[in-house]
Amino acid sequence: MQQIIKYAALALSLFAVISLSFAEQQQTHKPYVFGVHPYLTAKELLERFTPLINYLSETLDKQVILRVAKTYASHIKLVGEDQVDIAYLGPVPYVKLVKNYGHKHLLAKIQVKGKSTFRGAIIVPQNSPIKTLADLRGKRFAFGSPNSTMSHFVPRFVLWKAGITVEQLSYYQFIKYHENVVFGVLIGTFDAGAIKEDSVIQYAVQGIRVLKWTPPIAVHVFVATQRVPQQQVDKLQTLLLNLNEHPKGKKILTSIKKSITGVEAANDEDYNELRLILQTVEQLEKQHD
Repeated sequence: MQQIIKYAALALSLFAVISLSFAEQQQTHKPYVFGVHPYLTAKELLERFTPLINYLSETLDKQVILRVAKTYASHIKLVGEDQVDIAYLGPVPYVKLVKNYGHKHLLAKIQVKGKSTFRGAIIVPQNSPIKTLADLRGKRFAFGSPNSTMSHFVPRFVLWKAGITVEQLSYYQFIKYHENVVFGVLIGTFDAGAIKEDSVIQYAVQGIRVLKWTPPIAVHVFVATQRVPQQQVDKLQTLLLNLNEHPKGKKILTSIKKSITGVEAANDEDYNELRLILQTVEQLEKQHD
């Protein structure tokens, strides 16, 4: 009887070891999920991120697959609840992520045209009589998306610092895209609007004038969630930073966005100014409600 018990215990131990080994093997072969916010169609995002996905899959020796969230809010939630492994986040979503879910592993932030910050502008028609922000009182204003860093949050903060709240405008509207803001200002539907610097450069010849540049804000970041082991987090960070010197690095980065020129280490403190801006705008919205 004791011999039977001994063999049974040994069998159970062996089964536990096999089960653990199988679970570890399953985890090893389970692909990493790379989450992206839906700032373009899923098809366009797949095309843009495929070179990076392939690079990571090859160098990690582990498959990486892309997952495009349905909304910005769901993207933040997926990352916050560790339902993806790696993620690409805009500055506002990143700040909201940390506020609502706590810190994740910061891997790197992008560089745009050699800088790790970007800015926006409040624009008016070239021949507009508006010369200062104070002149916008009682005027019609176009914001882009209500979730946009440079066509809502930051310019609204700039207006507030100049003593202009949305209540002091005769009319304002969110019209989704930066291009829509430009066209709305050019055809006279709005007296002024807010767009990112790239759009200023793109449409400068169309007849717009910068009334005020916004302060520079830290750019998009790559993060890893808590379900990625620390050793792999370190490796991911190294792989991303190595893109600056990698033979295919430039192609991989410009595939995501043509103006991306490199990556660099990121710190949570880089986003403190944006935190202040978001907090201010949230308070303004509560007062407005």
